[in-house]
Amino acid sequence: MVMVSAFSDKTRVSAIRAVKRREMPEGLWTKCVECGEIIYNKTLEEDYKVCPKCDYHFTLSAPERVAQLIDEGTFSEMDKDLKSADPLNFKGPKSYSSKLKEDQLATGLTDAVITGEGLMNQRPVAIGVTDSRFIMGSMGSVVGERLTRVIEYATKKKMPIVIVSGSGGGARMYEGMFSLMQMAKTSQALAKHHEARQLFVSILTNPTMAGIMASFASLGDLILAEPKALIGFTGPRVIEQTIRQKLPDGFQTSEFLLEHGMIDNIVHRRQMKTMLSQLLDFFQPT
Repeated sequence: MVMVSAFSDKTRVSAIRAVKRREMPEGLWTKCVECGEIIYNKTLEEDYKVCPKCDYHFTLSAPERVAQLIDEGTFSEMDKDLKSADPLNFKGPKSYSSKLKEDQLATGLTDAVITGEGLMNQRPVAIGVTDSRFIMGSMGSVVGERLTRVIEYATKKKMPIVIVSGSGGGARMYEGMFSLMQMAKTSQALAKHHEARQLFVSILTNPTMAGIMASFASLGDLILAEPKALIGFTGPRVIEQTIRQKLPDGFQTSEFLLEHGMIDNIVHRRQMKTMLSQLLDFFQPT
């Protein structure tokens, strides 16, 4: 009898827990991919999507980045209506045109970058932010054109520019050479911005790779990175397979690059806006 009673109690508790799980609305919690901590979504969003236990920086969308860095109500977006064509009529598991439509619906963006101008702690600044949710933040003709236009605008207006990069896709090969041309185009625009003695701050987030890193992302007068971001050209697994050697621990992380002089500083997301404002004051005083 005792065994039956105990079994019944366990069954009853399990049933109650199952009911509670069914009653709990979905989408309230997020599991940290680094430490496994279960985080209440509202808490996560209020803390810039940083894990309160291990400090892991979750991916932010381009609109979230703009909201974090630009003073509320001051952002003016540029070239929002520019949309990618399909110059190669690319076919694969999915056509390029269907992939574009799919990511436009999923993200609410027309392409993988938002550009514009606004105030950063009351300081005027031009800004571009790539979004890794849109074809991995890769740079096609529209991304390159939007970035080039906002850089040229900043040069004309004698404004500093901040570009936040997060691309695991690099150049968007759906567009072939039209994509690769954007590397040179954005770099050329930044060269003219530099000649005009205006400040460019490049912010690298996880991941910043391939054609993005090989062009505008590596050209900042100051290069900042978020903690533990993957930064490089080709991924570590491909490099190891190519050179047939084991790479050093932490290779291609922000910390590794800072130690070897490839970036200027690692800045926690909570301090990023304050740090940028201080840099704007120091390098471009009014």
